[in-house]
Amino acid sequence: MNKRILVLPGDGIGPEVMTVATAVLQAIAVRFGHNFIVTQGLIGAAALAVTGEPLPKQTIAQCQQIEAVLLGAVGDPHYEHNAVSLRPEQGLLGLRQHLGVYANIRPVQVWPQLQAASSLKTAVIEGVNFIFFRELLAGLYFGKPRGRSSDGETAVDTMRYSKAEVRRIVRLAFQAAQQRSKKLCSVDKANVLECSRLWREVVIEQAKQWPDVAVTHMYVDNAAMQIIRQPKQFDVIVTENMFGDILSDEAAQVAGSLGLLASASLGDRIALYEPVHGSAPDIAGHNRANPIGAIVSVALMLEYSFGLKAETAAIHTALSQTLTAGWRTADLATALTPPDHVLDTSVFGQKLIQYI
Repeated sequence: MNKRILVLPGDGIGPEVMTVATAVLQAIAVRFGHNFIVTQGLIGAAALAVTGEPLPKQTIAQCQQIEAVLLGAVGDPHYEHNAVSLRPEQGLLGLRQHLGVYANIRPVQVWPQLQAASSLKTAVIEGVNFIFFRELLAGLYFGKPRGRSSDGETAVDTMRYSKAEVRRIVRLAFQAAQQRSKKLCSVDKANVLECSRLWREVVIEQAKQWPDVAVTHMYVDNAAMQIIRQPKQFDVIVTENMFGDILSDEAAQVAGSLGLLASASLGDRIALYEPVHGSAPDIAGHNRANPIGAIVSVALMLEYSFGLKAETAAIHTALSQTLTAGWRTADLATALTPPDHVLDTSVFGQKLIQYI
């Protein structure tokens, strides 16, 4: 199989985790006889430094020549006082819009070997395995009007949704629920927000087409509590853009670290894959980042974009073997982890590749 992939290392720890992720991808190519043609591009602060734009025209042009995008991370505090259009994060929002990726899928799994890394009790997290379907192209992050008043004293962000935007993400969530445990939880704030009332209307309307899926509705504040209190009650969670952003980061602590979670952003053609974590500028350049989120993002790409189930399973098996052997990155180490088993980013990747 020949596949063309655009890697956008991005900012902070992005280049470090993407180096490991692409090495894992090439190890899969060797084992299974594939040819993954990888090119690199610029986004975020890395692009601003070179081109003056967070999403250069060259990167957009590269997207026309490939079949999937792997992204490291975007963000740099040096640009936080820039005009909004010249901040690194605008590169990511622009890329999502350009690719038309409206469905962000974020699996949350507690690895048995890492239960001690979570701050929650083992009895609470053991066996947790649920998945977020987050709407990605509407809501507060894209609604207009937005901005500051001329005197700088007030600011406006607009939450906006159409039924069509809600319907397409909800349908994907119902399809996933039907293939899993036939349970779907829709998270909103329908007691306060008109957008959430519209959201709930669409979910109720769509539920009629999926009579075998049990549907519950939960306010976002309660969902934030329940994810920590009783995470095993969830299987598929569908929610809007900002709620999904916040709740999935919270859920990372259930799993043990933000560095563990991966995501797939799907649309009509080219998909975008990235770890859930940010650019972590405080540890950038120290080879200490957890690459697991980036590695699992590669597995999601192989599964969703290329349909390579055996290759996807090979990554998960190798990761399980690496963790079972006791190898950890610093964020996953506990008091029981031998110091010589706490590995740098690159060495952890090498261990996993040996298992592949």
